[in-house]
Amino acid sequence: MQASNSKLTARQSEILALIAKAIERTGYPPTRAEIAAELGFRSANAAEDHLHALARKGMIELSPGTSRGIRLTSLARQASRPATCRPLARALPGMEQLMLPLIGRVAAGNPILAHEHIERTIEVEAKLFQARPDYLLKVKGMSMQGAGILDGDLLAVRQTQDVRNGQIVVARLGDEVTVKRFQRRDGHIELLPENPDFLPLVIQPGQPIEIEGVAVGLIRHAF
Repeated sequence: MQASNSKLTARQSEILALIAKAIERTGYPPTRAEIAAELGFRSANAAEDHLHALARKGMIELSPGTSRGIRLTSLARQASRPATCRPLARALPGMEQLMLPLIGRVAAGNPILAHEHIERTIEVEAKLFQARPDYLLKVKGMSMQGAGILDGDLLAVRQTQDVRNGQIVVARLGDEVTVKRFQRRDGHIELLPENPDFLPLVIQPGQPIEIEGVAVGLIRHAF
């Protein structure tokens, strides 16, 4: 789609700033309902109209059928420069920095932070995340696109096995590592995708599963 050169209205600028702030604070874009509630719209449809206007002006890209299918374009990043979209090599003076290992392919039987899994170490600003992460995991696939997590993104993960229902987790199932939404019910565990093209993973009692951490933020295609 060709971007319009029209300037943003005050309301469109407000919505764009809200999206950028949500991504900076949580790692994920807001839903239409959250935008409507934040800005006092009567319904999510009003927010949808403004989002389509922002898409026509080249500021965002929309993924149909997903509640959080909003992505800032390079044009929007130049305009708002939220912290999650800054090149990570350019750390701001005075900001607390973290050196986080970037985890790529994970071999069966080895700890996720084993040396052979670490592609490199990346410097990031601590303020980007809800809680202090222990590592970054390179996302593979589109099973979580409804949560705004896309192929190639870097998911910030805090190592813990203390997980609540509804949290997005990194789970190891045998020799596979997956990112899904955690749900415990009726004596079993479900790992839920955020994409209707994928089926939930159901783990019955006695089946092997290891929680490698919970998501605390996201870095979008920064590399």
